[in-house]
Amino acid sequence: MNYEKMAVTVSDLNLYIKEKIAGDEALNAVVVKGEISNFKAHYTGHFYFTLKDDKSLIKCIMFKSYAEKINFNPKDGMKIIVFGGVSVFERDGVYQIYVKAMQEQGVGDLYAAYEKLKQKLQEEGFFDEIHKKKIPLKPKIIGVLTSKTGSVIRDIINVSTRRNPNCYIRLVPVPVQGERSCNRNCKRNKAYKRKKISGCHNYS
Repeated sequence: MNYEKMAVTVSDLNLYIKEKIAGDEALNAVVVKGEISNFKAHYTGHFYFTLKDDKSLIKCIMFKSYAEKINFNPKDGMKIIVFGGVSVFERDGVYQIYVKAMQEQGVGDLYAAYEKLKQKLQEEGFFDEIHKKKIPLKPKIIGVLTSKTGSVIRDIINVSTRRNPNCYIRLVPVPVQGERSCNRNCKRNKAYKRKKISGCHNYS
């Protein structure tokens, strides 16, 4: 089969998906509740953030003309309800909610649990200065525990090698989501420190 004649460009595919979503009335007016994370108030006046619950997340953008109308200050961990429409940002191939209105609900459960754990660890002394090690100015090797297929490792490689070309990035592939990811990551981290780990990827 000659796939070359059948192939479409990435731009054409993203445009097609965008038009399909635009034609779905249910997605043109959605009301979604969740917890804010990665909130950023851009200098242009736009709001960028992620809305999440305990199982999933979706990116959101609120343009200045709508952001100016809300009567509270959004922040990470806040529980909110948003109204808007779902669309595709063609350049990145990402679907997100274009928020037109936002209503505050209170502090989110995930953020409250995070603060509770943070307080507990602080009381137990985990954040004391005595446990902190001095970070080398220009390390020769940096170990990174993250997914080998995500955008995180690409960003780390680009920034680190640009600022310190002699630095080697040693990727330890780990799952970044799921209930078991925490325990697995802890085990991989301990094994890496003992230099008893296989499956690493080196970048320079």
